[in-house]
Amino acid sequence: MGARRLPAIGLLMLGAALSGLAAQARLVAGDFSGSFDAKGVPALWELVKHVGTPDVRALRDGAIASVAMRSDKASFALQRQLSIDLSSHPMLAWKWRVDELPLGGDFRSSRTDDQAAQLYVIFSRTRAIAYLWDTSAGAGTVGDAAGVPPFTRVKVMVLRSGKAEAGLWLNEERNLAEDYRRLFGEEAPGSKAIGIRLQINSQHTGSEAACAFADIVFEGAGKQR
Repeated sequence: MGARRLPAIGLLMLGAALSGLAAQARLVAGDFSGSFDAKGVPALWELVKHVGTPDVRALRDGAIASVAMRSDKASFALQRQLSIDLSSHPMLAWKWRVDELPLGGDFRSSRTDDQAAQLYVIFSRTRAIAYLWDTSAGAGTVGDAAGVPPFTRVKVMVLRSGKAEAGLWLNEERNLAEDYRRLFGEEAPGSKAIGIRLQINSQHTGSEAACAFADIVFEGAGKQR
């Protein structure tokens, strides 16, 4: 999770992209079936480079349209601004696949703080939750991210761990409102999510990592699987 500075998403929302969908049951934040630019960045997403050379591209795996990310001692992210009302759409669902884990990666130490797949949900300039696929920390591990700017808090939740499920597309679903309440002990600011970030890094362990993300959607609580 190195170079974990919160994205400068601010309060400028992509109203044209998502506000018109507010009445719908599913708000699609990333299906990755549309256009990608010359650098492999999907439309409506921004590439943020921290260390090394980003390697990002469109990936079609059967019926699954995804964005693939590979890190060779690098750290970079894709991020998107949005505005999601958690009172109506508290559920976040996505697919992810890890093909290579950083050797010895473990978010609990700054020397090994590398992960093949990280999904951040941004709630304000100073609050975020990071859902991780970690190499070493066990699934269910919760902690505070280190190395963040002053007055900023990023809560970490490990959803997947190790290589037993590597190479498989796995479905995740989280109730963001409940997770925020449990991790921060209060309601999310304005009951909104204002950004999402997909990140990969392997610079601390000097190794390689690879992952892909697909079908990122916000849903109502009644849509729990």
